[in-house]
Amino acid sequence: MGVLSLVHAPGRFANLRRIRSLDPEVDHDEILRLTARFEFPWDYSQGTGIAFMRDYGIPSIAALLDRTREFEDHGTKRYDDTILIGDEATLDGIDSSRSHAALRRLNRIHGHYDIPDRELAYVLATTIVGPVRWIDAYGWRRLDPIELAAITRVTTRFGELMGIKGLPTTYDGYLALLVDHERRYFAHTPAATRLAEASIRVAKEIAPPPLRPLTRRVTIAVMDERLREALGLPRQPRWFVRAVRGGLRLRGRLLRFALPRRTAYVHRPTTYPHGHRLEDLGPLSMLDELNASAHREGSHA
Repeated sequence: MGVLSLVHAPGRFANLRRIRSLDPEVDHDEILRLTARFEFPWDYSQGTGIAFMRDYGIPSIAALLDRTREFEDHGTKRYDDTILIGDEATLDGIDSSRSHAALRRLNRIHGHYDIPDRELAYVLATTIVGPVRWIDAYGWRRLDPIELAAITRVTTRFGELMGIKGLPTTYDGYLALLVDHERRYFAHTPAATRLAEASIRVAKEIAPPPLRPLTRRVTIAVMDERLREALGLPRQPRWFVRAVRGGLRLRGRLLRFALPRRTAYVHRPTTYPHGHRLEDLGPLSMLDELNASAHREGSHA
């Protein structure tokens, strides 16, 4: 764990010791819960948010997302729904009845569009590579190989339940998939810029008021150059980029001295202040059809 790990808050590495005692092939749900909801909840969320924006750099994906206008017209709901479907799929375990119901709903939503498997696989790859890259860069410790194996296991099972074939079984496999797909297809389009700006507006809405004036610049500053260019966003001054990234690294170091979380992090959606049901999730234009379809399937089960 390195020299710095010798100085930390009491109990700071208790979860890691627990994780190292588990088997990622059997205990992947518990390992993911400890990693994403206790060890790195904020980092996992930030890494996932930036990862979703990579999708906009693929012109065919950007064109579809732009055409639906979900980000432009209902951006906060789209953001919340994406996170909540992920929560529904993992809170009780990837093979729980709750998870299977969530993935059936996601498949019904995707079924309205002609999306090639290679693009679904790429989007899935962003959801694992994004958080891992963020935690490696800014987390209070590096991820353990057992955590990577468990996160990969859950990611692959998630994809299998979406009906995607031939998925990787290692983190390096997902990284290679992402890098190769971006090498082939990453390019700037006006749709990518519109989607990026719409996503940044959502980030401003959910950020604490004092941080809102800098939200756009900070979001751009944490992007790699290839992503920034694909999204058509303005280059930030080098001093500002260094300051933002340095501040994030400092936060990670300081968190070594923070006591570990006692309760699991759960996303609090602004769209549903009084709670949500699975039937609430999805594009507003599809809700009646989605729920009618789910009801028909349930009545024939």
